[in-house]
Amino acid sequence: MGNMKVAVMTDIGRIGFTERPVPSPRPGEALIKLEYVGICGSDLHYFESGRIGNRIVKPPFVLGHEAGGVVAEVGEGVSHLKAGDRVALEPGKTCGRCVFCRTGMYNLCPDVRFFASPPIDGVFSEYAAHEAALCFPLPDNVTTMEGALIEPLSVGFHAARQGGAQAGMSALVTGAGCIGLVSLLALRAMGVSKVYVTDIEQKRLGKAIALGAADVVNARERDPVDAVMSLTGGLGCDIVIEAAGTEVTTAQAVQIARRGGTVVCVGQSAGGSVNVPMTVAIMKELTFKTVFRYRHIYPIAIEAVASGAVNIKDVVTNVFAFDEIQSAFEQSLHNKADIVKSVIKISGD
Repeated sequence: MGNMKVAVMTDIGRIGFTERPVPSPRPGEALIKLEYVGICGSDLHYFESGRIGNRIVKPPFVLGHEAGGVVAEVGEGVSHLKAGDRVALEPGKTCGRCVFCRTGMYNLCPDVRFFASPPIDGVFSEYAAHEAALCFPLPDNVTTMEGALIEPLSVGFHAARQGGAQAGMSALVTGAGCIGLVSLLALRAMGVSKVYVTDIEQKRLGKAIALGAADVVNARERDPVDAVMSLTGGLGCDIVIEAAGTEVTTAQAVQIARRGGTVVCVGQSAGGSVNVPMTVAIMKELTFKTVFRYRHIYPIAIEAVASGAVNIKDVVTNVFAFDEIQSAFEQSLHNKADIVKSVIKISGD
């Protein structure tokens, strides 16, 4: 099929373009013509500093793992997909043999090959060949841009599940970035009617209200602990999803969680560790859960969008053309007050 355009991180803070051969799908794979790829917080970390913990980028490297597109070709043995099908790509191919895969916790597979997790290239490119079983068909009323957002939405659903979300509960989400907002959407879809959100950027809090938050707290203006305790009649929240990844918000999560509640840690701190007020946590008998990606959630997330239970497209604040990817990364990194979620339009209408 000739060559394709690929956006390559050539150095910290720099993305350029090159051409590579369009891959041919191997048995069990599908070739996807990509239409939309989201910019994730992990992409921004790699772009800004070249690493996340012990995962270090060695340029040239291709970022991007939130992808939606159209099947261009299928490899031998693929029967559930055909050319023209619109799909969302689950980005992690696991080994299928380790104890974690065999017990259903495949997101913890130590041998996962995950798009844009070094040394595996991502999919800021015109085409990608991927395991066909990880290409999920989209219903007619779900766009490929929404398909690209199924990946972060799956993180939100996994967080809500880890918290044991159900009707009648109350919840707090700390941080109104993309992951905080998809956690809000997932909590609401799972029946939690009172979801509060804290952040320091008013425009992000406005987005949270638009997406269904019961109330929001600007931590620059009000003490989040006092505000949320007042909103909950002094009880605190059944679930707190910590999506900001800071020591301050983690401490607030412990203080705001009600006695016997659950704190779900999703956000990763820049330094890799935080201090937790453990005496408070012990006296409240809190449960701590953590989130690493997701498992068995793509079909649920796609159905939630298709049914209207989740309005994922309104999380997006900015859509950039493929040729604007350098500017898209710079703006997403340095203008967090206005940009909540950026998506790159690779191709399509």
